[in-house]
Amino acid sequence: MTEHMTLRCQCGAVECTAQGRPFLSAVCYCDDCQEAARQIAATGNGPPVADPDGGTGLCLIRDDRFRIERGADLLKPHRLEPDSATSRMVAACCNSALFLSFSDGRFWKSVMIGRIVGTRPPVEMRLCTRYRDSALPWPDTAPRHAKFPWSAFWRVARQWFAMKLGC
Repeated sequence: MTEHMTLRCQCGAVECTAQGRPFLSAVCYCDDCQEAARQIAATGNGPPVADPDGGTGLCLIRDDRFRIERGADLLKPHRLEPDSATSRMVAACCNSALFLSFSDGRFWKSVMIGRIVGTRPPVEMRLCTRYRDSALPWPDTAPRHAKFPWSAFWRVARQWFAMKLGC
C-alpha cells in the first residue's frame, strides 16, 4: 500500500495518518451527523463539520490502518448521548472534529474529509439524503441514496473479511 493520507486539526497540534485508500468516501446527511455538526459548531470557533448543504464528508478507514501521530491527549470525544457508541473526536486545542470512533465493535474510523491535508478522495456517494433539508443545489453528481445503500454495506463486509484474512 503506497497511498498515505494525513489529517490535521485546524491549528496543527493533532495529526493522524492512514495507510491505503479509504474503502468508502461519502457525504452523510443523517440526523445524527447534522445534529453533531450543530453542537460542535456551537462549542467554539473551529472549522465547520458540515458542508454548506448540511452533509458531513467522511472517508472510512480500517482501524488497523489508522494512527494518531501526535496530539492524542488533545482529542476529546463528543457524543450525542452519554451512552452513544459513536464518538466524534474533536481536537480541544482548536475545536476541529477529526474522525468518528466507535465502541460497538465497528472496525473503522470515519475520517472527516475536510480535515484531510492535500488531495482529498472524491465523494463516491451521498447517504441518508432523505434527511437533507437544504435548498442548495447538489454540489456534484455523486449517486444519492435515501438510506445507507447495500453497495456501502457490501464494501464494509468486504473490508471486514479482508482484515480477518490479514489483507
